[in-house]
Amino acid sequence: MPEDGTTAACRLPGKECGPVEGVDVLHRPIRVAVHATDPLSRAGLVGLLSGRAEVTVVRLPEPTPDVLVVSVPRLGVASIELLRRLATEVGVPTVLVTSDVTERQLVALVKYRIVSVLPVAAATGERLTQSVTAAAAGGAILPARMVGYLIAHINHLMEQRRVMDRRYPGSRAGLAPGEVDVLRLVAEGLDTDKIAVMLSSSTRAVQNRLYVLTRRLGLRNRSHAVAYAIRAGVL
Repeated sequence: MPEDGTTAACRLPGKECGPVEGVDVLHRPIRVAVHATDPLSRAGLVGLLSGRAEVTVVRLPEPTPDVLVVSVPRLGVASIELLRRLATEVGVPTVLVTSDVTERQLVALVKYRIVSVLPVAAATGERLTQSVTAAAAGGAILPARMVGYLIAHINHLMEQRRVMDRRYPGSRAGLAPGEVDVLRLVAEGLDTDKIAVMLSSSTRAVQNRLYVLTRRLGLRNRSHAVAYAIRAGVL
């Protein structure tokens, strides 16, 4: 990630990108909670936000913040699990401060409510406040090189969905309702026998349904099928 702090802002999804101005949407200071993997990083971020009229720093769990700022030194298995947990427990737009994020990682992080990414080297008080303000307004600020990649990825998914809708009219992303039911239970970790019981079906019927849909959509296995359904927005 470039360390010059070059960023672009956009209101997601499907809005034009451009510079973010101050946004007054709450008519009160934005409540911001800060979580960092080490106390020095947290103290630094709190210091950057302190004294800013637009925000007030709060501690989790009460009161519920409007925006969460999370600092991790780098993205690894532990930090991604942390982001997943915070998305579940706090569930608010999140500004991520870290050393490096790849385009592919960004696509994966969107589901954890990451709306803005700020390089550690570019984390000034002004830029952090701008990212928080954009997040509270339903927007996003990303490194400029990532915006084009993210838009291209979204357009690719939309085109995939259009192709599937044309190929399999009346279904969702090429999945019949019964197939969606099976994939939902697979995603919950149930094995084939338990899925059959839940759907009042036979084990063989469930196996056949999974086999047919993976072959039809060119998917490698059950996990790939679940990932496809999530990306298509049916799970």
